[in-house]
Amino acid sequence: MTQVETALPCSAASLAAGEPLIGSAPQAVAWVALEQDGPWGARAFTSSHLDPVLGAEIERRAAAAGVRPALIRRPGRHADDRTGHRPTVLVAHTRPGNVWLLAGRVASPDRLLDLDWEAVAAGVRPDWPELVPTSAEQLLVCTNGTRDACCAVLGRPVAAHAAEAFPDRVWEVTHTSGHRFAPTTVLLPSGHLHGRVLDGVGLLESSDAGRVTLDGWRGRSTWPPAGQVAEDVVRRAAGITARDALGVAATTDPELWAVRHGDGRVWQVRTTTVVAGERAESCGKQPKPVSRIDGVVLPVR
Repeated sequence: MTQVETALPCSAASLAAGEPLIGSAPQAVAWVALEQDGPWGARAFTSSHLDPVLGAEIERRAAAAGVRPALIRRPGRHADDRTGHRPTVLVAHTRPGNVWLLAGRVASPDRLLDLDWEAVAAGVRPDWPELVPTSAEQLLVCTNGTRDACCAVLGRPVAAHAAEAFPDRVWEVTHTSGHRFAPTTVLLPSGHLHGRVLDGVGLLESSDAGRVTLDGWRGRSTWPPAGQVAEDVVRRAAGITARDALGVAATTDPELWAVRHGDGRVWQVRTTTVVAGERAESCGKQPKPVSRIDGVVLPVR
């Protein structure tokens, strides 16, 4: 990598290095998002106006259950001066066949200590009177500039524009992994992530129509990186855009994945990992090798 390339913001350096988006989504079968206004630090659960002890405990419980926690806030100014405000909580499960989203306001953030995180990861909806099912997909746009400048500079305009069209369905979010792909987004409850996003409105419109947008797609958080690639390869080869049509399963061969359609069709995908080029994972960090996962659909025997 040249000296010029190392001086680029991480998002520009990633693009210049030809780093692919697919396979870069963080793996999480379920997400729990808590509304927290005010400024966010680099590690927002313990460096924001949320009580840091509570934030650390939420992160601990989420990690133990394999659930992705996030702090969210509405696009715009974040004064955090709303005394007595009841924060919104989103609880989402992403696995096809059991995709659901609960949303509502809770009395205080420590209500999350009552959540059965393992049950949420297993797809069991919490029986909370404050949370109600909703079919309105939510768009979360990463804007945490204290963690990476690219997220704030590139993400905030995307969030603001999408909120003009969908004011009740767009949030800023603390972290989606992959700053270098900014602007980055998450759709809940489907768990589809996108990077280098230009139009958040289009992502919501496609999702409302039951389709996944393949342009800029990072993968579905339900699956590990290689599984995300396997799904993408099948979608592109078979022309499948239905949002929840495909399920992905590992096999005894760590490089072989089974992709199943709801109509009974099954594909086998062979994946391989290739390392080529360098880029920084985040602004200000040293360059690291670019790792990508390639996939190919195997012939039917």
